[in-house]
Amino acid sequence: MASISESKEPVNEQVVANMYGAMKSELNQIYSKITELEMEVSEHSLVMNAIQPLDPSRRCYRMIGGVLVERTIKEVLPAVQRNKEGLEEVVARLNEALEKKKKEIADFEAKYKIRIKKSDNDVKDESNKKEGSAQGVLVGPASSSG
Repeated sequence: MASISESKEPVNEQVVANMYGAMKSELNQIYSKITELEMEVSEHSLVMNAIQPLDPSRRCYRMIGGVLVERTIKEVLPAVQRNKEGLEEVVARLNEALEKKKKEIADFEAKYKIRIKKSDNDVKDESNKKEGSAQGVLVGPASSSG
């Protein structure tokens, strides 16, 4: 009965591995969301830089909920600025969540003594990268037939 009451503690190695995999998956999802939002912030900056020097009464078009609407630059510029600031806040919060998740994973690794083993292919790839970067030339595998 004690193991049922301690449902937060993993029972065996497979459960620990599954929990670790789920945590790594969450970390990757946070990374990808941050990248996506940073791209949107960049796009907002490009739009702002493109329309700021123009006449405020000039017509421009904006996509709102899948519908293209006609507005003036003086109406659109503040909205784009607000959206950009909102996205930057979300990115900042996601970066905080990312740091928390990294710490959580590091604590989990320490608690269960998790070490990541590299496969032979990964080790070979790394050594090939080192050789290539040292020489500055990318060379294919050597062939035994001359």
